[in-house]
Amino acid sequence: MFNKKTVRDLDFTDKTVLLRADYNVPLKDGDVADDYRLLKSVPTIQYLLNQNAKVIVISHLGRPGGEVNKEFTLEPVAERLRELLNREIAFCSTTVGDGAKQAAKKLKPGEVLLLENLRFHKEEKTNDVEFAKQLAELADYFVQDGFGVVHRADASTEAITQFLPSVAGLLLEKEVLTIKKAINEPAKPLVTIVGGAKIVDKIAVLDRFLKVSDTIVVGGAMANTFLAAMGYEIGASLYDAEDTDTARELMEHADLSKTKLVLPIYDVAIGESFDEESERHDISVDDVGKTDMIMDFGEQTIHEVKKVLKEAKTIIWSGPVGVIELEKFKKGSEEIADFIAKRKAVSIIGGGDTAGFIHKIGLIDEFTHVSTGGGASLELMAGNDLPGVEALMDKR
Repeated sequence: MFNKKTVRDLDFTDKTVLLRADYNVPLKDGDVADDYRLLKSVPTIQYLLNQNAKVIVISHLGRPGGEVNKEFTLEPVAERLRELLNREIAFCSTTVGDGAKQAAKKLKPGEVLLLENLRFHKEEKTNDVEFAKQLAELADYFVQDGFGVVHRADASTEAITQFLPSVAGLLLEKEVLTIKKAINEPAKPLVTIVGGAKIVDKIAVLDRFLKVSDTIVVGGAMANTFLAAMGYEIGASLYDAEDTDTARELMEHADLSKTKLVLPIYDVAIGESFDEESERHDISVDDVGKTDMIMDFGEQTIHEVKKVLKEAKTIIWSGPVGVIELEKFKKGSEEIADFIAKRKAVSIIGGGDTAGFIHKIGLIDEFTHVSTGGGASLELMAGNDLPGVEALMDKR
């Protein structure tokens, strides 16, 4: 259940709404390279416009370090938003101050204004109350719809709620409800796939998955750490030497909780270097040499993962199982994605690199839910509170 007020609980007629979106999207040659987050924000913006509200959208992009850096301007986002909403979007080259105030004043009901990158101001990351107050002066209400940022206490996620009545947007509500239901009331068997590089980044979520999953598939460089902990030779593979003890503990917990762990103990795909020139060789995990780099699941391991997924009623996936940046080593992730897409199971992608990958290979519409937030979905899956959600008005 979502216990926070949403846009459905307020009347926005002729009111000015400050909407926090997450438009931290990749740019290429001055254009938006992946518009998934923009697309997902459209229903909330459209809902507000249908209510005859004036909508001011705020977001960050990249890491400009609290200084103006035109490499991270939101102007290309305004361009793409114009196309998606099929209407004029005013763009203001400042975020606060006189320029922003004048732009906000010019807005008429049913119009949209996008302000410049929040992170051109260092006060955004320090959750600065004065900066939040300046933002709040532009509007009557605040709507939080940037799921990808609510795990952080920033000026535009937490401090802002001290100055305006603050509610959730439609995307934020859907993200929280969908992910919580998949973790708390999953149709069983539940299979979770955890990939990526570091165990330490996902230890809380691995702990939670051990309590609720029937099977956990471990991939990526994280799997190498588990293999090292089990005494396998992993050669020159990327892994975390200081996390081998943690890996052993997690394996013990899996035994105690009767959760099956699937690791690439059958075969792996190795290369000799971390670049496109590297050839792919599928070999037994017992045959890994001192200079080999494990970069993907091998054929047999992929087959074993599919056997597990075939029985699943709910599948949650966070983190690729191989080096998806390299054409020859994205095979494991691609085949698993393709297999899940054809299943009738509830399938949830936990944002981040996996979501970008699913989008790139054209399967995004084949999954039940593809999250717009990596860090936020991990925090939610781990059972943690999200500061940007907690700060919103309660339903009762």
